Amino acid sequence: MRKLIYGMNLTLDGYIAAPGDDIGWGGPPSDELFQFWSDQLQATDLSLYGRKLWQTMSSYWPTGDQQPGATPAEIEFARRWRDMAKVVFSSTTDKVDWNTRLVTGDAVAEITRLKAEDGGPMDIGGATLAGAAMRAGLIDEYVLATSPVLVGGGTPFFTALDSWVNLNLVETRTLPGGVILSRYETRR
Repeated sequence: MRKLIYGMNLTLDGYIAAPGDDIGWGGPPSDELFQFWSDQLQATDLSLYGRKLWQTMSSYWPTGDQQPGATPAEIEFARRWRDMAKVVFSSTTDKVDWNTRLVTGDAVAEITRLKAEDGGPMDIGGATLAGAAMRAGLIDEYVLATSPVLVGGGTPFFTALDSWVNLNLVETRTLPGGVILSRYETRR
């Protein structure tokens, strides 16, 4: 059975985007934070995206390695992202590319099916998609890169749940700029 990991950058008050879908609150990531996410991507067999996050990622990373001034880390990340297997869950998107498959049906049923397959870890991104997986009890690990900024509202990292989810802290460390990386496993 595959492990499902939900991880994103978020504000100290728990938002992945400020009002208006503004993700500029974090500024450019430090080299260490960027490398952390690149290493996470390297260790992932399959990435699951909701529509909004897919649109954000696919608007830049397919050619991120060809952008003027791209750093070696950005070039490496762009190539990893482009080459890895991805699934996009959307009822409004009609075309995907870059080693990606589109699912328009029941996301929870498909994620459950994918988890039951043999293979390495999967990551999930996008608040709505991850929220559905969270409510269904499908998330095995949470990875938070918490920035020292308060935005007061927007898109929350965590969704409303029907019952408690107990977690075990696996790792925590502080990166430049005061970003705190935390990794939690779901207690089952």
